[in-house]
Amino acid sequence: MLRKARIDAPGALHHIIIRGIERKAIFKDTADRENFFERFAHIISETETRCYAWVYMTNHIHLNPLRAKVVKDLKDLGKYRWCGHSVLMGKTEAGFQDIEYVLNLFGQSEKAARRAYESFVAQGVKHGRRPDLVGGGLLRSIGGWAELKEFRDLGIRIKGDERLFGSSDFVERVLKQADEQLEEKYRLRVSAISLQGLMDKVARYYKIPAEDLKSSSKERHVTEARRILCYIAVRKLGYKCSDVSKAMGISAVTVSKAANFGSKLSGAGKIQKLILDN
Repeated sequence: MLRKARIDAPGALHHIIIRGIERKAIFKDTADRENFFERFAHIISETETRCYAWVYMTNHIHLNPLRAKVVKDLKDLGKYRWCGHSVLMGKTEAGFQDIEYVLNLFGQSEKAARRAYESFVAQGVKHGRRPDLVGGGLLRSIGGWAELKEFRDLGIRIKGDERLFGSSDFVERVLKQADEQLEEKYRLRVSAISLQGLMDKVARYYKIPAEDLKSSSKERHVTEARRILCYIAVRKLGYKCSDVSKAMGISAVTVSKAANFGSKLSGAGKIQKLILDN
């Protein structure tokens, strides 16, 4: 069965899985893992994506080598080269992983935080498989099938979505926000603004030649113009980074990074409206 499209909401944490076709191995050997590791690290760093946890398994990239019996116990997990847990424990390194954010949730000093984090994981291991954490987002949020049946027997309707983990109010709020973003994107796309047309509009707004948007100029207003262009094209008009990269003569990773910077510019929303209404 096809999965629903991923919801992109501000501050959302995404649990991403990569699985081999027909459950076949996706890594042939250590060199293969190292190659993927380097490319993965490059993309995470270049796009300024915050990565809190990761693991490479035999036939997929997921989160739990202990349950999959890739390692025999928590001690071995702490030394396992291909997971974020060993990085958090200070046994291995992965420059792209945001260990500071995670450890700060467990303590003020690095040493104390690691002890508290390890204890937290150990407690989770003791609980074993958690039925309340299995199934779609509604099941996980409500606490399992028994709790869900109890609500239904009482005639209480709970809003849920397999892509979201949270309370009914949280699910409704995120879905409403996602729908609003989709409606705005659709409305802008049907206005038939081509990438070249958008480039012309951005150039007029910033009072620069359209060709400067394709140049390597590092002048502040040109850099801002490129970031706004990528932001509107990717985040608002729904163009693929690959399409924008071809139009601008830059890499798709650079487009993604520029779009991210553009979204954080002061007054980005107002600038977008002025450009598109021009």
